[in-house]
Amino acid sequence: MFTVRTLAAACAWLAVAMSAAASAQAASVLATSAAPKAEVIHWWTSGGESAAVKQVAQAYRNAGGVWIDTAIAGGDQSRAVTINRIVGGNPPTAAQFNTSKQFLDVIEAGMLNNVDSVARAQNWDQMLPPPIIDVIKVQGHYYAVPLNIHMQTWFWYSKAAFQKAGITKEPSSMAEFFAALDKLKAAGIIPLAHGGQSWQETVLFSAILANMGGKELYLKAMRDRDQSTLLSPEFRNVLLAFKRLKSYVDAGSPGRNWNDATALVIAGRAGFQVMGDWAKGEFTNAGQSAGQHYGCMAGFNAATPYLIQGDVFVFPRTDNAQSVRAQQLLAKVVSQPTLQVGFSKLKGSIPVRTDVDATELDLCARKGIEIMKDRARQAGVTEVYLTPDQNGAMQDVLTAYWNTNMPAERAQKSIANALKY
Repeated sequence: MFTVRTLAAACAWLAVAMSAAASAQAASVLATSAAPKAEVIHWWTSGGESAAVKQVAQAYRNAGGVWIDTAIAGGDQSRAVTINRIVGGNPPTAAQFNTSKQFLDVIEAGMLNNVDSVARAQNWDQMLPPPIIDVIKVQGHYYAVPLNIHMQTWFWYSKAAFQKAGITKEPSSMAEFFAALDKLKAAGIIPLAHGGQSWQETVLFSAILANMGGKELYLKAMRDRDQSTLLSPEFRNVLLAFKRLKSYVDAGSPGRNWNDATALVIAGRAGFQVMGDWAKGEFTNAGQSAGQHYGCMAGFNAATPYLIQGDVFVFPRTDNAQSVRAQQLLAKVVSQPTLQVGFSKLKGSIPVRTDVDATELDLCARKGIEIMKDRARQAGVTEVYLTPDQNGAMQDVLTAYWNTNMPAERAQKSIANALKY
């Protein structure tokens, strides 16, 4: 029977329960407010990239942090927002950049905190590839935490398109590459999937320069900016081969995003794409497997340099103890081998650390890791050696040359002039 006494007991129990719930909620709020909060700006917005960055966010949460995601499509736009917010006094906790000279001006202006403590703890001086160290270590201090290594000039191809066109083996020279493109064209397949954007034309040109000229010509041109090399017949031949590729792209190429070009290869509508290994993340996201649905070539032969860059996090300068704590936690999380493997599986890259278990990675990633063991093949992408202004000036010439009837001689002289100073 329900009595006043039982009602009083029930009310007492409810009061205790509500008090306990309120205390738990308050504790939860307090814990959340005390947890390191990291607002991270990045441009990982494609399918494969979005899946990969979620790995970083979850790892940060698992470590006790609060991840605030600020995704901005397009690398140029994302970097511009980051720099504007730093200058405006409202910096994010961290921001994605590429392993390049993109953030050199920000370092020189004293706008970044260094990550020397993490670098010392993990012995980056010995562990990281020289092209990576040369960019992220400035005047004896490390200013970025590298997450991965990308190789910019992979040749991706559709197994189905190869079969339809009667191509039985991977090309091992420029002559064989052009022959394969001709077979694809004859079979009614887009020979070369290309996104007509200036940075993509630079990627394509870099691939031809690396494969035709080898490491010596590539470094003399891009790293040393040697005028005699830039004006040589060998460099002119590279330009001619680059322009010849224009006849193998489709009419829908201008303005196409890189991942839309990758989608053509995934669908078997195109045979080849020359793009960084981030494209592999799109194949993975589409449920395709390397060696079964698509193939990957790092170059035509073992003399081709492996052009590397990657993704890094930089940390805007702050003296706020909570912000510094959040930055340090993110630096440690990003540096963990398991996170780097999980990220690279989805992003298409390879871990920057050399002490990871690569058995979980796919065929193309294992190829890249094996090549990276040979330091003689390591070289940086153009942005590793050129300032943003120099790289931008060269891109402008290459895009104009690609899209107009500009003579090769004029393009050659314009590139030499752009890289003279």
